[in-house]
Amino acid sequence: MLDVRRLRLLRELKLRGTLAGVAEALAYSPSSVSQQLALLEKEAGVELLQKVGRRVQLTPQAEILVDHTMHLLERLEVAEAEVAASLTTVSGTVRVAVFQSAAHAVIPQALTLLAAEYPSLRVEVTEREPEVGLFEVSARDFDLVMAEQYPGHTRAHWPDLDRVNLATDALRLALPTRPPGLGSGEPLAASTLADAAGLPWVMEPEGTASRQWATQLCRSAGFEPDVRFETADLVAHIRLVQSGNAVGILPDLVWAGEEPSVRLQELPGDPHRTVFTAARRSSAGRPGVLAVRDALTRAVAGVSDSNPSDPSDPSNPLP
Repeated sequence: MLDVRRLRLLRELKLRGTLAGVAEALAYSPSSVSQQLALLEKEAGVELLQKVGRRVQLTPQAEILVDHTMHLLERLEVAEAEVAASLTTVSGTVRVAVFQSAAHAVIPQALTLLAAEYPSLRVEVTEREPEVGLFEVSARDFDLVMAEQYPGHTRAHWPDLDRVNLATDALRLALPTRPPGLGSGEPLAASTLADAAGLPWVMEPEGTASRQWATQLCRSAGFEPDVRFETADLVAHIRLVQSGNAVGILPDLVWAGEEPSVRLQELPGDPHRTVFTAARRSSAGRPGVLAVRDALTRAVAGVSDSNPSDPSDPSNPLP
């Protein structure tokens, strides 16, 4: 009989591409991974790996085994979920990947709810870019990911993952409340997106969905943004805008229900991003995963209900 643990190593190689990648993901040594796959070849009685330069490539027979392994792992995970659901307490560990603004705004409140309601449940949270988090949930590095999707941007489809929308989150132009002035003595002032042409911008790094979307939005307004500051840390975005050194685009969620400390202006088309969670379909019924999703839903609702207003215009509350 084929060893399921060795079959999983073969599937990991399919996902991650290299023996070193498999070893790093599973905390093995590359030589141990290679030895286990060699034993799997003996069990299967066929060649599973072929050398291609410095890399290895799966044979057609290995691809067949990988396909069956995916179904085996799913069935095992469904069985584990059903056993867990038969218990009277919610326990175990749920590993969650989150993007940064969710980590600031939603996770603390969700963890407080979970600690009070499910003291036997351990929740581990790691910050990940949404695209990476989705891959790593599919690869079984995490159980749940909290991710975002920007208007007009689609993410890679993972057929083994489900999707539950949590909220739509408004995106707004962020400007200094009281511009202190730049070195030239000119104030960093604007009231519309078009006014921000030629001003210094802070944006998230190249290649991120938020950066692509923001750049396209500026181009649709007739200018190329002058990106002088690049960081994934949205707290740094806020500080740069507060100090009058940049303008940017911030989601409402970043305020976590508190009053915004910068001036916020509507963007053309009133754009919103979608915040959602995704889990493997085979484990979505685990009591721990269900509990975490419920806590996240309530935490997001609590932030959304706070409706912080623009400090520069108290009569203009955020929708």
